[in-house]
Amino acid sequence: MATNGVINGTKFGVYAAGTKIAYATSASISMNHNLRDTSTKDSAGWREQLEGQRDWEVSVEGMLLFVDSSGGAIAGLTMNELFTSYIATRTEVTVKFSTEITGDVEWSGQAFLTSLSADAPNEDSSTWSGSFSGTGALAQATV
Repeated sequence: MATNGVINGTKFGVYAAGTKIAYATSASISMNHNLRDTSTKDSAGWREQLEGQRDWEVSVEGMLLFVDSSGGAIAGLTMNELFTSYIATRTEVTVKFSTEITGDVEWSGQAFLTSLSADAPNEDSSTWSGSFSGTGALAQATV
């Protein structure tokens, strides 16, 4: 059953090649419609525009770990696995932004992992962030 009311952000996950990104603390998706300038000297000083290309991006942030604190394997993709699988190899991947709750909307498409960064502050938790840039259409579907 679809989520009712305002959706708790904790329900959303980012998935790369069908595997959830581990220990994520934040995720976002942005969809853009870039306009093209059609202004002329006859525009009376006002900018005129028409439709242009669309693009999309999924960003995710998470806790930086190499091994689960219980000593077991981490369920999901970590920063180092994302680097090895998608940046080092320049591999395109299917990315999904979803609650995985039946009836909810999800977005997915092909993307490249375009950035990864780590933050290691003094006496605080180490975190990382990454961005996937879509190549081609973003699909909207119902889970």
